[in-house]
Amino acid sequence: MGRRLPLFLDVRGRRVVVVGAGAVAARRTARLRAAGAYVVVVAAVLREAVEADEVHERPFRPEDLDGAWLAFTATDDSEVNAAVAAAAGQRRIWCGRADDADASDAWLPAAADVDDIDVAVGAGGDPRRAVALRDAIARRLRDGSLHARRMRPSAGRVVLVGGGPGDPGLLTLRGYRELLAADVVVVDRLAPTALLDELGDDVGVGDVGQAPRGPAASQDSINALLVERATAGKTVVRLKGGDPFVLGRGSEEVAACLAAGVAVDVVPGVTSATAAATLAGVPLTERGTAQEFTVASGHVPPGDPRSTVDWHRLGASDATLVLLMAVANLRPIADALMTAGRDGATPAVVVVNASLPDQRIVRTALGSLADDAVRESVEPPAVVVIGSVAKN
Repeated sequence: MGRRLPLFLDVRGRRVVVVGAGAVAARRTARLRAAGAYVVVVAAVLREAVEADEVHERPFRPEDLDGAWLAFTATDDSEVNAAVAAAAGQRRIWCGRADDADASDAWLPAAADVDDIDVAVGAGGDPRRAVALRDAIARRLRDGSLHARRMRPSAGRVVLVGGGPGDPGLLTLRGYRELLAADVVVVDRLAPTALLDELGDDVGVGDVGQAPRGPAASQDSINALLVERATAGKTVVRLKGGDPFVLGRGSEEVAACLAAGVAVDVVPGVTSATAAATLAGVPLTERGTAQEFTVASGHVPPGDPRSTVDWHRLGASDATLVLLMAVANLRPIADALMTAGRDGATPAVVVVNASLPDQRIVRTALGSLADDAVRESVEPPAVVVIGSVAKN
């Protein structure tokens, strides 16, 4: 069999004729419709409903191909398939035969779409081999083990990627692929920074993280950095810990990009608000015990004018309470919750460095939470879970 010319066709709005109504013909029809073709199905017998723009239940006629750009035949009668191919040839229309690859002048490859990449495999006319190769390539593209950097677009873009609680294995596949495609990565301290070692030498990395209560890049300067790099035509990945929209100021960065006319996407991440509890074996909800949970920021104490948390409501509730960024304010927070009605004996768990090799779990109770955190030398990042679900 001679070499064939691989070719991608734009069939949108163009007449394509499929002869046959079996399983193979149905697959051809579905792919053509997905590509936007105007599909005409001709079949002597329709055993089930067929989705097409035109359906004719009768034997094939050569004039069915008049005005067509492309044809496929997939009946169980080789004579009919040959007649369709002959009629197509007379009209200079490419025709794919499902029954005889050698006699076919057009093949439909095994195909897959992964983000903006189209995978099409012919494998010498062997459909099983083509499908196996297609699936292997698609799997590697999806998991990031096979990757091709995009050619730099004329206009840059920003992608906010939620990095998860810290373990690189908890970054989503979409997030990993976006990271590998970056020209510039702007990273936080709590992001999975180990993955930066996998980037090419030509990828710029900007560290805007901070030590707890230490100096940090201002949000305005981070926003300006994202916009500056993107307007220079770069693909900028803003790699953040957790999820960009869970106490991560992601919405502010999106707003800054949009205001500057920069295209921006957001890739969700696994938030430590739920991951830390799961990794500590604590169910945030449990049948018969807790049917709701609340996530609150403790970066400022109760009574601080910057706080919008209703600590009185949280203290009066029996719902599971998850605290982020609360290490420095555990004592005033615990006091406010108990003043509002929470029992000091309510179980509490502190998860330090969730998902990382040095993860630690401190089990205590609300009344002794602050003292136990000091005794155990708890430092950020730490997630606190308060509620009956945190019992030993």
